[in-house]
Amino acid sequence: MSEFMHTAMSFPANLFGFGLVVVLVYWLTVLVGAVGVDALDGGESIDAGHCDHSGTGPATGPAAVLAAAGLGGAPVSVSLSLLISIAWFASLSGAALVERAGGGAPARLLALPAALLAAWALTRLLIRPLARLAPRETGTGHRDLVGRVCTIRTGHVSHRFGQAEITADDGSVHLVQVRARGEDAAGLAAGSTALVFDYDPDGGFFHVMPCDPVLDPGPDAGRPPR
Repeated sequence: MSEFMHTAMSFPANLFGFGLVVVLVYWLTVLVGAVGVDALDGGESIDAGHCDHSGTGPATGPAAVLAAAGLGGAPVSVSLSLLISIAWFASLSGAALVERAGGGAPARLLALPAALLAAWALTRLLIRPLARLAPRETGTGHRDLVGRVCTIRTGHVSHRFGQAEITADDGSVHLVQVRARGEDAAGLAAGSTALVFDYDPDGGFFHVMPCDPVLDPGPDAGRPPR
């Protein structure tokens, strides 16, 4: 154990050690419902005018950087978690091999780009199936989701925080930002249902309030009978 800790705390493995801790803490918060899986994407699966669950719309922020590196198509949190975890393991293995071979600082320096290259290649390979499984653009607008019932996916909802899943008319499910105030916010927790009654284009979120799921109009609402 002491040898493992020594290697883990040495260069280059120590560069990715803190990132690995952050990854573990992040996924623990996801498990308890404090944040959503796509929190790093902004928590919203709808772009300027249409729903986009697959990353086919214009990417921004971390998603744009990952897409430029060939790591797009999956939530940013998933891609980064894989990248950091694999880089840590590869650098740890490289440091152990260098130490056993009696290599010095130059060999450890070479282990760093090797670990990054291995992490990039394996992450790209692993996220390809996720990109293929992601639903394509549906053409559903923000206003099309107003009046629908959603399911809260975060531990709580406030005027500054909250995410929920909404099912569009075509059956696709979208994770979006939601907000509520006062008594409405107090009645919302992970797994509860809420009514989407408005959309804020400036903030990029939906206003919600507690409701009974039987009020959901469903995908066939407003359509003439056959």
